[in-house]
Amino acid sequence: MTLLVSALLGYLLGSIPFGLVLTRLAGLGDIRQIGSGNIGATNVLRTGNKPLAAATLLLDSGKGAIAALIALAWAGPEAAVFAAGGAMLGHSFPVWLGFQGGKGVATALGVLLAVSWPVGVIACAMWLAMAFLFKISSLSALTALGLSPIFGWVFGGPLVAGLCLFIAVLVAIRHSANITRLLKGEEPKISFGKKKA
Repeated sequence: MTLLVSALLGYLLGSIPFGLVLTRLAGLGDIRQIGSGNIGATNVLRTGNKPLAAATLLLDSGKGAIAALIALAWAGPEAAVFAAGGAMLGHSFPVWLGFQGGKGVATALGVLLAVSWPVGVIACAMWLAMAFLFKISSLSALTALGLSPIFGWVFGGPLVAGLCLFIAVLVAIRHSANITRLLKGEEPKISFGKKKA
């Protein structure tokens, strides 16, 4: 029951669509009608509003981290892992948006930092390095999170490695269209300029 409650807590926190809320409050309309239609920070960046994209990144990461940390303090590491998994599912499939949510990258980095900070730091560093080298958000995420089970096993053991594997698979599923474009060489690069017409 404790693990179920932890997962539910994670789901509810993870399902808060900060990208959608922030862009509406900023008067930019429905983020789902812009760019890729995703509610995450990368698509918010396509509005040309960098501070709003940064806020979305921090809040999406923070909600996952908070869920895991609350569960950790309440019931221990196993509960934290379940809360982390729930947060990932909540962000990806929020009940409030008809189960059509984000791709989970920022939330994944947040939960990893909370559950096993060395794994989270490595994943963040890998994402930044790949983004700097290739300027492709999806490739950066898939690489960082795809390799995270290895670091999860080394620094956190089977429990953390299992969470990393779950996250990697979920994020890969959510990026299926991106993977297709990557294989075709058609995946757009990260743009830090103003929104294009």
